Amino acid sequence: MGSTANGRNGTWRNWAGTVGARPAREVEPASVEELAAAVRKAAEDGLKVKAVGSGHSFTAIAATDGVMIRPQLLTGIRHIDRAAGTVTVEAGTPLRRLNAALAREGLSLTNMGDIMVQTVSGATSTGTHGTGRESGSIAAQIRGLELVTADGTVLTCSEKENPEVFASARIGLGALGVVTAITFAVEPLFLLTAREEPMPFERVLSAFDELWAENEHFEFYWFPHTGSTNTKRNNRSAGPERPVGRLAGWYEDEFLSNGVFHAANWVGRAVPASIPAIARISSRALSARSYTDIPYKVYCSPRRVRFTEMEYAVPREAVVETLRELRAMVDRSRLRISFPVEVRTAPADDITLSTASGRDSAYIAIHMFRGTPYQAYFTAAERIFTAHEGRPHWGKIHTRDAEYLAGVYPRFGEFLALRDRLDPDRLFQNAYLRRVLGE
Repeated sequence: MGSTANGRNGTWRNWAGTVGARPAREVEPASVEELAAAVRKAAEDGLKVKAVGSGHSFTAIAATDGVMIRPQLLTGIRHIDRAAGTVTVEAGTPLRRLNAALAREGLSLTNMGDIMVQTVSGATSTGTHGTGRESGSIAAQIRGLELVTADGTVLTCSEKENPEVFASARIGLGALGVVTAITFAVEPLFLLTAREEPMPFERVLSAFDELWAENEHFEFYWFPHTGSTNTKRNNRSAGPERPVGRLAGWYEDEFLSNGVFHAANWVGRAVPASIPAIARISSRALSARSYTDIPYKVYCSPRRVRFTEMEYAVPREAVVETLRELRAMVDRSRLRISFPVEVRTAPADDITLSTASGRDSAYIAIHMFRGTPYQAYFTAAERIFTAHEGRPHWGKIHTRDAEYLAGVYPRFGEFLALRDRLDPDRLFQNAYLRRVLGE
């Protein structure tokens, strides 16, 4: 699950195949000094600069026809400070490698998303999150950043050092510079017990506040064209460790959730009229289960079926009404939706352009199988999300612009002012940033 580059014609494509770019040149720096030199050289040559990680963003946030920086050589842990409870990691490190390395050291991030193929810089720069009553996004766990700015300066920031940069750069969209290292808060490795259980859609909505309050991490998937959901509750456990068995894990997570699901989507794409029946079968395919394991093995799941995605954060108190409107829209339309809708939450944080900035949030993610027309569904859903002052995920498909975003982010102007200071000539500009941030 990552980006691709065609060596014959220099075309880069993202994981979903929704974005392509032909950079003038690609650079794979082996050190921060090489990266800074590449930034200065690009400025001298009049070329824009973008860094790209795994290519898992569905938007063109990393696309460029200038210099594409690929940080595959900037990987690994720089330093672990057990007294401070932090780890400093190179920006190109995939989350999968970071999670495994931390576990070997008896450490863990507090919270994480449901996939781990992204690089740490890509995941944080776009606001990747999981679900949590009190624990926020991956970016909310950042305690320090190192980034190369437009003039080639290597700038470090934290709550004490360059705090105004730190407030914004944790989710910087690639607009403030190229992140080269991140310091995360970590804690001693712990266990989570996951309880997965089918539950009627109406029951989940009527009990949503209780389910949220009673669990450290609550999320659910609703299957359109049905009244069914699959819920997941993750809570800390004293043990013992009881992981999913190898055979059961293969059957449920690989065979059913990836293999059979992929085949069902192929059928649905070829014969859209079959999708409601397929959805009813899919919603009944997974049974209740419970297991206890280390965090990343509970939070993260394999995602091998390719899709396109839109996700919006709405105020948490508006999520039930928003979901009812979404279901009503699907039911009265002729849309055929083969992918479940994912719902998660996050507490308010203090990051300038975080989708949870200043407000407790709920995330509603909609998907379509790759190659299936998604525009009608996404457009209709986006009208509902924006009516509730929704904030689009920076790395997922949306049509919002700077004028709209300035109205839903109280500190939007603060980010723009910092961008003016750090990148006055817009070295890190591209078409996507021009739309969402303005000139």
